[in-house]
Amino acid sequence: MRVVVCTLLLSIFVGIPLTQTQAQDKAAYVQSSTNKFMNFPAIPKCTLGAVVSGDPSKGAAVLQLKSTPGCAIPWHWHTSNENLMFVSGSAKIEMKDGAPVTVRAGDYLHLTSKHVHQFTCVTACKLFLAIDAAFDIHYVDASGNEISPDDALKAKTPAKKAPAKGDMKGMKM
Repeated sequence: MRVVVCTLLLSIFVGIPLTQTQAQDKAAYVQSSTNKFMNFPAIPKCTLGAVVSGDPSKGAAVLQLKSTPGCAIPWHWHTSNENLMFVSGSAKIEMKDGAPVTVRAGDYLHLTSKHVHQFTCVTACKLFLAIDAAFDIHYVDASGNEISPDDALKAKTPAKKAPAKGDMKGMKM
């Protein structure tokens, strides 16, 4: 298990994509100060991201993200698996069918495909996100029904309760 985690962490830091079809011929070094941070579609403006490796619109990629304190990404899920490695700050991550966790610098979190969760940055957050498929985000309401990004992001505070397990039946996947 440690070998798998170490391999994943190495992949994140040298920018090697997570699929063999996108393997690089050479090692890659990306200096953090050269990253061009921008807003991503359907993500709150308080979270900025930079592509470190790959193309998140087409497949596997590694992103560097940063969020301001109090920034929240309401209940949602992604098609890809997510691997998060926190560099600095702290965040609260609430997950359907699981206890909330507080993540801090050096912590790692794996979220499986279509796992409903929400993210709240407690103190200024910096992290790496490795995905194994094209990036997407599907917001859900308190009943587990998919809603538009506009509806999800217009709320001043995220839903306090995860959608119930039985409420996930109507979700489009």
